[in-house]
Amino acid sequence: MSATTGYPAAGADERTPSRAQYFSWINNTNEGPTEAQTLANLDFFQYLHDQYGMVLDIYAFDAGTIDGARFYGSTDSERFQRQFPRGFGPIRDRAAAVGTSLGLWGGPDGFGDTPEQARRRTTMMESLCRDDGFVLFKMDAVCGQLRPEHHDHFIEMMTRCRSHRPELILLNHRLDLGPGLAHATTFLWEGVETYIDVHIANTAPAPHNRACALQRGLPPQLARLTEDHGVCLSSCLDFWEDDLVLQAFNRCLILAPQVYGNPWLLRDDELPRLARFYNLHRRYRDILIHATVLPEEDFGPHAISRGDDRTRLITLRNLTWEPVRRTIVLDERIGLGEAGNGGEGREAGQRIELRRLHPHERILGRFNRGERIDIDIPPFRACLLLASADPVDEPGISGCDYELIRDVPGRPIEIDLLGEPGSEATVTLHTGDRPLATAMLDGEPLDELVHHGAAKVRFAGKKRTKPWHRSLGRLEPVQVPDDAEALYEATCFAADNNALEVRELQRSGPTAIPQVQAARQAFFNQAVFRRRHLWDRHLFDDEPDTGFAINRRWPRDLRIRGGAFRLDLGRPTFIDRLVLQVGGDYHLQPLKSQEAVIGEVSHDLQQWTAVTYFATDDLEAALPAEQPIRYIRLPRCPDLIRHVHGYRAGKPLDRTGWRAGNLFAPYRSAPAEQAWELAFTLDEAAPGSYLAIAIHGEHGHELAYAALRCKGRPIGAPRRAPSFPANTWEVPVRQMPGNYTYYFPITPDMIGRRIEAIVLLLRGGDAAIRPEVWLTAHPIPRTRRRLVLSTTAD
Repeated sequence: MSATTGYPAAGADERTPSRAQYFSWINNTNEGPTEAQTLANLDFFQYLHDQYGMVLDIYAFDAGTIDGARFYGSTDSERFQRQFPRGFGPIRDRAAAVGTSLGLWGGPDGFGDTPEQARRRTTMMESLCRDDGFVLFKMDAVCGQLRPEHHDHFIEMMTRCRSHRPELILLNHRLDLGPGLAHATTFLWEGVETYIDVHIANTAPAPHNRACALQRGLPPQLARLTEDHGVCLSSCLDFWEDDLVLQAFNRCLILAPQVYGNPWLLRDDELPRLARFYNLHRRYRDILIHATVLPEEDFGPHAISRGDDRTRLITLRNLTWEPVRRTIVLDERIGLGEAGNGGEGREAGQRIELRRLHPHERILGRFNRGERIDIDIPPFRACLLLASADPVDEPGISGCDYELIRDVPGRPIEIDLLGEPGSEATVTLHTGDRPLATAMLDGEPLDELVHHGAAKVRFAGKKRTKPWHRSLGRLEPVQVPDDAEALYEATCFAADNNALEVRELQRSGPTAIPQVQAARQAFFNQAVFRRRHLWDRHLFDDEPDTGFAINRRWPRDLRIRGGAFRLDLGRPTFIDRLVLQVGGDYHLQPLKSQEAVIGEVSHDLQQWTAVTYFATDDLEAALPAEQPIRYIRLPRCPDLIRHVHGYRAGKPLDRTGWRAGNLFAPYRSAPAEQAWELAFTLDEAAPGSYLAIAIHGEHGHELAYAALRCKGRPIGAPRRAPSFPANTWEVPVRQMPGNYTYYFPITPDMIGRRIEAIVLLLRGGDAAIRPEVWLTAHPIPRTRRRLVLSTTAD
């Protein structure tokens, strides 16, 4: 601890409360951010602040702001001034308006080869802290290592920076800092980044892609001065809440909650939940620094209780396919009464309030100290509990699950009540010491709640007769079906090869929030994203600088067994001419100009007709005009296709709903050699239901595919864990040797019909696999009703 500043020498120690952070990696890559994009992002966080009271302590610029991959920059450079023509001032001021400070990615060196160059580097870094209030430096080996002859310069730089900002955090990403290590606040735990299905991916089947994040353990000795790289909100967004609960409340490192990427890709209805976790953590962050590991035999893997002798926050997890029940004893076994206040928590007759904060919230009750309470945890989910001997002074509901949407001064309290469809619940409202003035349920007065503090609430819908999450059985070996090729093609056409961020934009749908839309547009419209040609949509926009390409920025060829071009017209269409605009021999590769290429077309994936393309600067084919066509495939795909046009009798066709892929293998490159099947019928399915076909075992990379057959029609899987191959914004999708899980949304026309789930093992795959099918849903299927409360203080 510094005697002059009162701060630890490294800016923080193990007892320093966490700081909430966002950092911009994969919102931009090494090309760096711009002022306009950053201001759009900050407007998003200001929206969360103004609407929900969320406070972000640190907004950190990532790579390319000043330094970049293998180079050092300067705020005097033309590059920086092009990206930030007014310097950091406008961004600093916009951030400060909502209580946010700035951080910066860079390298540890940059001191050049002369004393004058070293002086300029030190002066620049000091100015960032003194003049622009930077409170975090993330120093990364991607930029470069610290040369030994500059150890003293590094130490002098950090000392001068902390003379202005003693709370300055220095994140050490894979660096040897020599004697300067004493100035580093953290190290990168396990050396792992958390871009889902890029840097980490599931190693066993699971009902969602983030099981890999839920399986991460605990830092050594529960060290908080480390970094787990936060929660990436850019890919595979479903179940992000569980990931964030463990990052913020289980590990609770010096940066927590910590997210990065593109949180504006979340749905509008998910944003209150994001703010809620930040607000909860801020409410309790002073006591979250104290942690106890709970016995695995009682609480499951990596369970933690944090808090003081009066209040504990407990994180549990379930890493299995079945719900699990854990028993919580409300006494010193979870930390109540162990620390401080002379054991005050052990007083006789003490009552403990127990709340579940995730998944969904609920006041479970007030219990005697020492009581045993059973807690059910859904499959592959995290659970967050609050146990307190003190009154919990925020709104809550007993009698049903709920989500606290908004609780900010001067505005009505908004709570979503959640109940089983077709059920009725007597709900009791707890508002602490805030007297209730009015209550409106879905826009109608609920006077009973105002006058008596409780009311009966009905939840619309039909009661379910079976669990919404259940096993449907194992698939058994069968002969390879006659329609194996159609089943394989169904999944290739249902999926896509777009950037992972595009998939999440499509998952979340349009937004009604201008700040969200502006941040999304700033990301997808940035020049580098467009120039990388990562989105099939650009095949149909007729803009001169766009297209859809094979991503070749990495040594590994992303195409599966050579890849193929597939085009889905969205519906059976009469089309007699197709033109793939390529623009020259170079982009045409691996095809050659002045040669014919044989492709195929189909209306149902089962009957295919050969067609001939002729390659010049483009590819053009005459298609059979006598019958409608929906599916088009070409066994090899040009590196870059600029645009796709279709014609009927010389007139251009409307391309709305057209989709394309360029990475999946031709079926003939590895046809199915073995198959497994299970037939079943679903009498009902909850909203958000989907089938998960889990393939246990190492079958080989891209050598096991799953599909459904319903009403004789093949149905493909639009999503999978690990993710389908993608033309990624950053590094490629992780290649995994097996244990795939294919996901199929349940549609109304499937209910009451015979469904066959089929797994195909392609040539070269390992047959030692065990496929099974689960019915599940996301989110947890509940009927939702909006409760709006005003208090006499509003």
